[in-house]
Order: sequence, then structure tokens, then C-alpha cells
Amino acid sequence: MKLRVATFNIENLSSRWRFAEAQRGDVTAAMSLAEFARPIERETAERSVGLTLEDDKRQMTALAIAESRADLICLQEVDSLRVLEAFFANYVHRMSDIRYGHFKLVEGNDRRGIDVAFAARRSLLAADQVKVTSHREATFGEFGVYGPEIAAFGIRADDRVFNRDCLMVDLQVDGAPLTLFVCHLKSMNNGKDDGRAATMPLRRAEAQAVRALVRRRFGERWREAHWIVAGDLNDYREIIGPGGSVTARIPSGLDGLVEGFGVNPVADLPVHERWTHFHRAWSETEQRIREEHVQLDYVLLSPALAARGAAVTIVRRGLPYRTPLDPRDPDRSIPSLALKGDRYPRVGWDRPKASDHCLLVVEIDLPAPSSAP
Repeated sequence: MKLRVATFNIENLSSRWRFAEAQRGDVTAAMSLAEFARPIERETAERSVGLTLEDDKRQMTALAIAESRADLICLQEVDSLRVLEAFFANYVHRMSDIRYGHFKLVEGNDRRGIDVAFAARRSLLAADQVKVTSHREATFGEFGVYGPEIAAFGIRADDRVFNRDCLMVDLQVDGAPLTLFVCHLKSMNNGKDDGRAATMPLRRAEAQAVRALVRRRFGERWREAHWIVAGDLNDYREIIGPGGSVTARIPSGLDGLVEGFGVNPVADLPVHERWTHFHRAWSETEQRIREEHVQLDYVLLSPALAARGAAVTIVRRGLPYRTPLDPRDPDRSIPSLALKGDRYPRVGWDRPKASDHCLLVVEIDLPAPSSAP
């Protein structure tokens, strides 16, 4: 049967307005223009601004999910199960003719409380056909991925390996088994010049731990089994620059998951389509504005699933207008970008937007139970 599997970093789906002492980034600009005599006044204004922005943003997030027509959705940056259910009930189900359920979330290790989550088309599965296993307690030592590079961070072998979690979701879809490994690997420290290299050992360890989990789950038959690793893996193996130029960026923290292991169907797309995230920032090292289109979001297929073919859809209509939708276009001027590209109503230059990531959908052909391993 055909099955549409999606991953989407929905960017801080949160019921909380402050992380420690830091403001929410989406309200900082507006709040900087105001002065308040008392803290309670600031708090009230901040919540008002935040809720207004959140409503616009979540309508667009829901439109991306509705457009995807996904059967299974792996999500990142979700605050809690309560807010996930409220989002689907009050946004997604007002825009989509698909009804979702089977919501799963386990509180992970991220200090901001952003977790990975799972949802599925309600009619696709019965409640007893969804089993979830968290690996938030798994350690570096447990998977044999501890070494000097990890110790240099002040980390011990018995510390937790997953920056958030690796949520294993075992499904029975019309009797056919399918296992998802939902991930959100260590960030690159917000795109700082040295952020990717500095944090790569942590992502590499997480990727190797996910690989070990797959091997543990399926043993020597892992190649023939039907599994998917999905999520925001926070690294890339190539950069698509202005004009469509491609620069290989290997080694990558993801090498353990894609070299002789999982299959990335996005790699088969034309070069200018192989991206899910756009980054534009000043580089102190290069003393210039650097623009990069990269793939951070993945639906990696087991060799057995990949052999049956896959179709890729990347939903981009929720991206802000500042994002060039075609890396090959040399004109990055404001007038050009503002008039190009199909966007959802009320998408802004920088915000509001659906997310800073694209939603990625991969349609697979899941074999009938008689032919499933």
C-alpha cells in the first residue's frame, strides 16, 4: 500500500512564553520598541504579542500539514502532548479533510522542553497498533560511541547520548509492520561559523546510536526490514549556493546513517530541489553575507523500502518571502523575492511563517503482510 510519511520541525510549538531568562525570539523585535513601568505590564504585553503572532504562524503550519496529506507525521520542537493535541484540534482539523490521532510524545532531554512527537491518520490504525519506546535514558557508553571527542565536552560515558530523544514507533499498518525512529539531533549552534564543526562529534554519536538501535531492533535482517529514520538531523552533506552551485560538505555528522545504511530519497531530486532549510547570515570568517540552501530534514528509508521506490514532496509555501525558492535564481533583491513564489495568505517577509523548515513528505510502497519480513 502507498503510505505518505512526513517529517516537520514546526519551530517551537509551545505553551510557554519564556525559556529561562531569554525572551521568545519571535516577540523580541516588537518588545524592543516598548517601555514598561512594571514587570507585570511587560509580561502582559509580551503574552499579547506572542499569542497574536502564534495564531498567524500556526494557521500556516497547519496549512503545510494539510497540503502534505501525510498519513504518518514525525514532528520536532513540540512542547507537550497537550499543546500538540490542541494544535491539531484547533488548527489542522479546521483546514485538512484528514483527521489525525494516535498522538505520541515523551518528555525528552532538551533543556528548553522541545520534544519529538508522532501523529497518524486516525482511520489508518487502531490504538493497539501503535507502540512507542523512548530512548531518552540511553547513554554514550551503552552504544559504544564514547571517546576523546565526546569527553572534551565534559561529558561522561554514562551521560545521555540523545540531545532530545529517539522515539521508536512500532506500527501495524493493515497487518504490515513498520518502525519509525523519530529524531532531532544536536543543533549547530544557530549557524555560527564554527558551530557545525564544533558540535559534529555529538551529532555523529547520536547518528551512530540510532544506527545501533536499528541493528538492535532487527538484528542481521536490518536490510530486509521495513524501517524509517525521520526528523531534523541538523546536518547536511552538501551546500547549494547562489546560482545553484553545489559544494560537498563531507564528513558530516550524518555519515553513519546514510553510508551503507539508510537511503535518502531527496538525493535523487534535481540539485535545486534538494533542500529543506535556508540560512542567510553575516559570516565573520568570510566578512560577507553567506546564503546556503541545505537539507536538514530527512526521511531515511531501509534498503528494502527504498528498493520499492519512493516519491518526494517538499512543502515550501509556508516559508517567508526572504527565502529564495529556487537557488539557481541570481536575483536576490528585495523587489524580486517579494514578487516571486507561491505562498500561503499572510506569509510575511521574515514572519509570520509556517516554520523555518520545510515539511518533507516521502511516499513509500509498504508491502502486504505476506511479503513483509
